[in-house]
Amino acid sequence: MKTRVLQIAALVLAAITFTATFASAQLNSGAQPITLAANLSESLTVTLSASAVNFTLAAGSAANAGSTNITATTAWVLKPSRTAIGVYAYFASAAAALTDGAGDNIPSSDFFIADNAGASTALTATVPFGGALAGLQLANVPITAANRSATRTDAMAFNINLSTLPTLPAATYTGTLNIQAQATP
Repeated sequence: MKTRVLQIAALVLAAITFTATFASAQLNSGAQPITLAANLSESLTVTLSASAVNFTLAAGSAANAGSTNITATTAWVLKPSRTAIGVYAYFASAAAALTDGAGDNIPSSDFFIADNAGASTALTATVPFGGALAGLQLANVPITAANRSATRTDAMAFNINLSTLPTLPAATYTGTLNIQAQATP
């Protein structure tokens, strides 16, 4: 009987110890909050596959292709309020897209771009950048919830038409064509 009493006492003591351990495992502190803030900034970039094109001009010829095509990759991450992306090619001056520096010029109306194998088009529009009547809109991409973060590629082939400039003298003509994108609200 003493053994039985000792066994019961040991069992009760174990139960009390387990209950005390279990009760102490239930002790919790108060929650301490951490405020989180994550900012994804808007971005709009244009990257070109090359930065130079050369032309071997033939006097009076309409066909003076550039030495290489250039691919412009436009990438963006936009806020929901944006409505469109425009991609533009432009010169600073319509009268002197390329110049020899001595007063002889090739106007932007004689410089053509074929974008993504489309029709070859002269730079004669007024766009948000550059000189009046010295640009071309390459793309107008409507922005939706599906493309607020996306890319676009424009593969451009170039040509200079000298058929309108029959008296253009032999010289080295240089100029700067700019490619720029704009996100509109």
